[in-house]
Amino acid sequence: MEKIEESSPLRITPTVQALSFALRGKRPNTPGAHSGRGPGDVDKSGGEPADKLWFKESSAKNLRNRDFLSPTTMLNTLYADGQVPPTVMSRVLSLRGGGVLPLAGAEVMGEGLRLRVDRAASFGAVLAGGASEYMKPSVQRQGRVVINCPALHPRPSGPSPATLTLGQLRTVLVADHTGALLRRQGLTVSYCPVLPEGSGVTAFLHTLGVDWPTVPASWSGAQREEKVQEALAGSPYREEDGGREKDGALRVNLKRVFQEEGLAGYDPSLGTCTVQRDSVSHLAQLEHAAADCKETMATVLHVMSCQDEFRQQQIAMLWRASGATHTQRHVVCGPVKTPGTNLTAEQYLQLRRGQMKDASEMKYGDQVEGRTWDDIIRVMTSATIRFELLSTVHTSPVTLDLQREGGVSTKGPRGGVFVMYNCARLHTLFDSYERGVEKGLYPEIPEASQLDFSALKEEGEWILLFNYLIPFSELLDQSGQSLDCEGGGARVNIKTEQVCKFLVALSKDFSSYYNRVHVLGEPLPHLFNQMLCRLRMLRALTDLYHSALGTLHLPPIRQL
Repeated sequence: MEKIEESSPLRITPTVQALSFALRGKRPNTPGAHSGRGPGDVDKSGGEPADKLWFKESSAKNLRNRDFLSPTTMLNTLYADGQVPPTVMSRVLSLRGGGVLPLAGAEVMGEGLRLRVDRAASFGAVLAGGASEYMKPSVQRQGRVVINCPALHPRPSGPSPATLTLGQLRTVLVADHTGALLRRQGLTVSYCPVLPEGSGVTAFLHTLGVDWPTVPASWSGAQREEKVQEALAGSPYREEDGGREKDGALRVNLKRVFQEEGLAGYDPSLGTCTVQRDSVSHLAQLEHAAADCKETMATVLHVMSCQDEFRQQQIAMLWRASGATHTQRHVVCGPVKTPGTNLTAEQYLQLRRGQMKDASEMKYGDQVEGRTWDDIIRVMTSATIRFELLSTVHTSPVTLDLQREGGVSTKGPRGGVFVMYNCARLHTLFDSYERGVEKGLYPEIPEASQLDFSALKEEGEWILLFNYLIPFSELLDQSGQSLDCEGGGARVNIKTEQVCKFLVALSKDFSSYYNRVHVLGEPLPHLFNQMLCRLRMLRALTDLYHSALGTLHLPPIRQL
């Protein structure tokens, strides 16, 4: 179930939907939106989908003359010769409320109907409240999700950094990031399995910012394992094998489970499975993770490598055969390829940490020492690894260059390091500003109502607002939307690469803007309004970095 937030911050999707309905001559089906006409019916006329009638522009080139475009090909499907009637143009420009961006003008050109947003009003609307509404999902969900990571289950002994493969590490990071995204949306998230306190793998994951749940080393799941064994023994899907179970083995017909219960997307070669001890242990861990659900049902996400998919389908059907009724979805990750070498997860971390230290010493010299720099190198190493393993669509393979001469760069658009460096630049900027305030050179940043945002005329400023600050909340919605999708079988594709790609693109555009614009200008009163508007925008951008990095469990670096 969804609970819509009462506030109506500016959103891209409601704007596109309202524009589409207005272009068709129907009232937008958006709470609080107004089309300048009396009440009308929800559009049921069919025709082109809303996301085809209008396109949001994003490139600097196109944003110089338009923010949204309805292409000529689309206009021709609605109006004779593509001519937009004046009444329709008026209806488009009169849209208000419901998250719709304030509009400034429109014109029909060769490429279609070009629409311009009132940029000063948009800056004021977004920055008036400190932009906090744009740092969280637009929808709050209710429910429970159990994230199960097969790579961390003992088979036959517990996992360790020395045995964890890079493909398995990728699944752990995908699971960790997915859980953070779902929690942002209001869902209760628990993880499976629990790990022994003080174990090597727990310490290893902690180094990467993964706070996986632990239990005392003395903890035992023996009682739950016994109950699972009993449930499987009494399952209607148990194979009696003609009464000839001479070896004492317990067998379950998995194919009957998904066929009789109508579960789509499972491998048709799943047949009769002999229940092994490690399978029972796995199921007991799942029972433990789902046991404290206040909800009667939970969604269970199994996050696994493609090599483990068949095995995990067996586990899922065994759990179903034991009586579990939770919805189970499978997040399948492609392999991690390392041409010319074969490292464990532990060796990979050591390699990247050494490269990060070497690169830092080369750039900063003797000052790279002490606890502060140890923490910086640890976080930067974690950022490097997370961006390398999470920036690719999770179903696709990742290819890593692990040759030492490839190294890790502290500059240039190279993923995690580049992102953290630009986040640190913002902190350095505000440190300089605060020192200027203390010296009496600059005034404090006033309330938004006291600023004239028409001073923000740089194209880079609009790009940062229109492409990043405004759309971020809708990006956060995407993981929950994936879970809502029905059909398609057992697999579910959660866009776990989106935040990393978003942060890299943001950092490129911010870096370009920062290198071009001198934010802290001369301490002259007639220049203060523009400077303070920029600072207010960049403070919101700092919050945006922190919010996005938080879903990756990466603390911001405040100095570099």
